[in-house]
Amino acid sequence: MSPGVGSDAGGMPLAFGAPLLMARIRSAPEDFRVEEIDGFEASGEGEHLLLTIEKRGMNTGFVAGLVARWAGVAEHAVGYAGLKDRHAVTVQRFSVQLPGREAPDLALLEQDGLRVLAQARHRRKLPRGALAGNRFVLALRQLSGERAAIEARLAAIAARGVPNAFGEQRFGHGGGNVGKALAMFAQGARGKRMGREQRSMLLSAARSALFNRVLAARVADGSWERGLEGEVWALSGSRSVFGPEPWSEALQSRLDAGDIHPSGPLWGRGTLRSEGACRERELEALADDESLALRDGLERAGLEQERRALRIRPDDFAWRWEADDALVLSFALPPGSYATAVLQQLGRIIDAAGVPL
Repeated sequence: MSPGVGSDAGGMPLAFGAPLLMARIRSAPEDFRVEEIDGFEASGEGEHLLLTIEKRGMNTGFVAGLVARWAGVAEHAVGYAGLKDRHAVTVQRFSVQLPGREAPDLALLEQDGLRVLAQARHRRKLPRGALAGNRFVLALRQLSGERAAIEARLAAIAARGVPNAFGEQRFGHGGGNVGKALAMFAQGARGKRMGREQRSMLLSAARSALFNRVLAARVADGSWERGLEGEVWALSGSRSVFGPEPWSEALQSRLDAGDIHPSGPLWGRGTLRSEGACRERELEALADDESLALRDGLERAGLEQERRALRIRPDDFAWRWEADDALVLSFALPPGSYATAVLQQLGRIIDAAGVPL
């Protein structure tokens, strides 16, 4: 492990040194506020109604069911861009298909913990992933730690970004989805013995676990933010990648500016795009028996090799102290990135269920 690199409770090495604080998150839903950043404007016409909903203590699937019952439609007629946790206050859009119909009275949908902030007509159902990112306001309470050191760590995060780890939400209760994915692969299941949604969830967990293992190795040697020979580069805020290509001052300038980031594999069929030292590091990190079983299962499931940025830089990163033991962070992240990736770089943070992030 590189000098200055610590390790957090979840196993992901800390990129900036040892843990600096202990704190609690989600003491109340208001301490974890998430607001989707819309990926498009409503067209103003069409058979779908877009609803911007603020919800407290309700997950996305539950609210989708409420919207369906309010509108008198099947749940598959309701769309949403991303899944949001129950233990939070969240603002996100839902679409509901109402061909040739006026919407029922919105007052019949609103209840304690749910209110409609805006509505607009649109031509298409809201698809998964159709958002520009998420904006977070997070309160850490019962915090202990040296303020000056915490301020320095926050400044480093603002300047350099954080490792782009998949959060614990991806892995299910107690991280059990990886084990379930291994069992699915061992049984040769191809969706016949489980629903499509469950199968997709387990495939995502397997892929995410492999990515996090590569990322942990790259954090440990410091290459998560500087790259290696044979690196594949990810464009910031995009799924596009390029390279490998010879090192140049132009690449260094773009890397320093946060325009590009090193990337890691989202495993699937085909040949790794990385080369040289980068490919060697990726294969070394995924050479244990469990990783090999996950790799084989993902390939047999038909997924193709893709890439994901190893680094993210939070936008509009800011913080303020509400009290000596209460720190509020605000920032925005691109789609698919997790607020826990930021929090884990600070220290040991416990959620409402008493579980470390």
